[in-house]
Amino acid sequence: MKAIIYHNPRCSKSRATKALLEDQGIELEVVEYLETPPSAETLESLVALLAVPAKSLVRTGEAAFRDAGVDLETASESEICAFLASHPSALQRPIVRIGDAARIGRPPDAVLEMLE
Repeated sequence: MKAIIYHNPRCSKSRATKALLEDQGIELEVVEYLETPPSAETLESLVALLAVPAKSLVRTGEAAFRDAGVDLETASESEICAFLASHPSALQRPIVRIGDAARIGRPPDAVLEMLE
């Protein structure tokens, strides 16, 4: 089984989720999304797999979000994904994808649902 983790090594939740998956013997493709941001299309795909609105992927406390002036109530799903692709620091983390399932690792144990 292989997983993709959209990872920020400076984030404790991201580090904990990555370690949890490694402890489970899961092969990981690590995408350090601040260095290699996912495209808007990739984010739209993740939103669909997560079955959540795109606005739930936005870290609203981040300066990039506050400075951009994006209105999450009126912005379309594609506009939010485009914003996140160009401002990856505002992306909720970590996001883990295994096959056709995805979870946000908050808390880290949430990703274990995909292994059941």
